[in-house]
Amino acid sequence: MIPVFEVKKGGGLPERLKRRSQLTQRDVTAAVQDIIADVRARGDAALVDYAEKFDKVTLDPAALRVTPKEIEAAYAATDPALVATMKKSRDNIIAFHEKQLEKSWIDYAEGSALGQLVRPIAKAGVYVPGGTAPLSSSVLMNALPAKVAGVKRVMMCTPPQRDGGVNPAMLVAADLCGVNEIYKVGGAQAIAAMAFGTQSIEPVDKIVGPGNIYVANAKRAVYGYVGIDMVAGPSEVLILADETANPRYVAADLLSQAEHDRIAAAILITTSKALAEAVLEELPRQLGALPRQDIARASLENNGAILLAPDLDTAFEMANLVAPEHLELSIADAFTHLGKVENAGACFVGHYSPEPLGDYFAGPNHVLPTSGTARFFSPLTVQDFLKKTSIVHYSREKLQESYRDIERFALAEELGAHARSATIRFED
Repeated sequence: MIPVFEVKKGGGLPERLKRRSQLTQRDVTAAVQDIIADVRARGDAALVDYAEKFDKVTLDPAALRVTPKEIEAAYAATDPALVATMKKSRDNIIAFHEKQLEKSWIDYAEGSALGQLVRPIAKAGVYVPGGTAPLSSSVLMNALPAKVAGVKRVMMCTPPQRDGGVNPAMLVAADLCGVNEIYKVGGAQAIAAMAFGTQSIEPVDKIVGPGNIYVANAKRAVYGYVGIDMVAGPSEVLILADETANPRYVAADLLSQAEHDRIAAAILITTSKALAEAVLEELPRQLGALPRQDIARASLENNGAILLAPDLDTAFEMANLVAPEHLELSIADAFTHLGKVENAGACFVGHYSPEPLGDYFAGPNHVLPTSGTARFFSPLTVQDFLKKTSIVHYSREKLQESYRDIERFALAEELGAHARSATIRFED
C-alpha cells in the first residue's frame, strides 16, 4: 500500500518524493489560456456557457450572484451547532491574524524623514473549490485575513451545485466573514472573471484560494495583471515520529491528508522500525472505515511513503528537503527540537496537535505552500492584503550633504540625468 525507504544522512530523498506535483501540464496550460481569452472577450456569456459545460447547470447571467434570500435560506439549512463552531473558529482566526497587522511609521531625524505607509488593497477575490468536498473552512481562512487587513471589498467565487445553488455551509461561512459578494462561478473562468471583470463581476486587485490544476494554472496566467497568494498543489502532510508516537494516531493523521485527493502526499519519517511496522498494519484497518477510502488508498499508493531514518538529525534533514505543507512533530520533547525545522508551511508540535486542528480551528492560516515551495513561500497572512509605500523627505541642507555621493553613483552607472537631478539643485 505504501512503500518503505531507508534513508541516510546526506543521501537525499527517494525519487518518489522529488516529483511531487507543481501543477504544470502543457495541455492544461493551453486550455486555461483559451478559457481566459474567452472570458475576457464574452464576459458573463462565457461564464454561463462554462457553467453548463463543466458544472452541468444552466444559469442565467442575472443568477450568477448569490442573493440575500439564498444566504438566509442557507442559515435555515445549516446545523446550528455547525454555525456555532464556525463562529468559534472565526474568532480564533481573527485573534491570530490581528497580531500580524502592521502600522504606518515615520522616523524623523535632523533634516530628513523616512518611513512607510501601510494600506490595505482595495479589492480581493477569494476562490473556494466546490468539487469533492464543501470547504467552508477555506472560506474562513481566505476571507478573514483580508477583512482583518481592512480590505473594503471581498468577493468570493465558487462553482455552482447541480441545483444551481451553493453549499449552504459555505454561504454561512462567507456571511460570517463579511464577504461582500458571492458568485456561482468556478474553475479557470472564475479566476479570469476576478482578474479582468465581466458585465456582472468587477475585477479585483488580488486573488487568493486553492483549486484544481486548472485554477492553479489560471492563477499563474493572470499573475501580473493581479496579485495572487501562491500556486498551490495537492495537500500533503509529513509526520516526523519516534518510538514515543502512537501508531494509531500516526495512521489517522496520514489518512486525514490522503483523503483530500488521489495525488495528495502522506509521508512518515521515523527513527523507529517498530513504529513503521505498526503504522503499516494500522493503515488498512482504519482505511476500511473511511467514506472516502478509494481516494485515500489511491493517495497512499501514488504518493505515500515511509522513510526509516537512523537518528533524529537525519529525520529532520529529510523533512527539510521535503519542505512539507504540514509538518507534525510526534516525538519526545518536541519543542526542544523546533529549531531544527527550516522548511515547513505549518508545524504541529506534540502528540496531541493533529493537522486538522490547523485546518479548522486553532487560528493560524491553513492556506500553506505545497510541493516543496515552503523553501521560499509562507502561509497566507494579513500581509498578503497589505501594500507598503515608502516615504522619503530630505531638507536642502540634508541633500547638500549627500548630493555628490548620488552624483558619483549615477555617473558610475552612466545615468547622467540621474546625477543632474541631484546636482542641479546646488548650481546656484
